[in-house]
Amino acid sequence: MEALMIGGSWWVTALVYGLSLVTAAVLVAYRVQIVRFIREVRVELGKCTWPWDPEQTGFRKYKVLIDTTLIICVATLLMAGYITGFDFAINKLVGWLVNF
Repeated sequence: MEALMIGGSWWVTALVYGLSLVTAAVLVAYRVQIVRFIREVRVELGKCTWPWDPEQTGFRKYKVLIDTTLIICVATLLMAGYITGFDFAINKLVGWLVNF
C-alpha cells in the first residue's frame, strides 16, 4: 500500500488522485468539443504556408527561414541593448537625484 503513496503523505496522494479523477471527468465531459477543436486546428494548419520552397533542396531550401531568424536575433539584440542603456541612464539619473 505504501507503493501507491505520492510525496510521502496520504494527503498529497489523495489530492493528486482526486485532481486526476477531476481531469479525467472534465476530458470525458468535453470530449466532443476537444475533438472538434483538434480537427479545426489541423484544418487551419493545412492552410498555412511554410517559409521554404518545397522544390528546393539542401541549404537553399531554408534560406528564408534562416534569413528571418537572423533578422529576429539581430533585432532582439538591438532591443536588449537599447533597453539596457535606457535602464542604465535612468538608474544613474535617479541615483544622482536621490543623492543630490
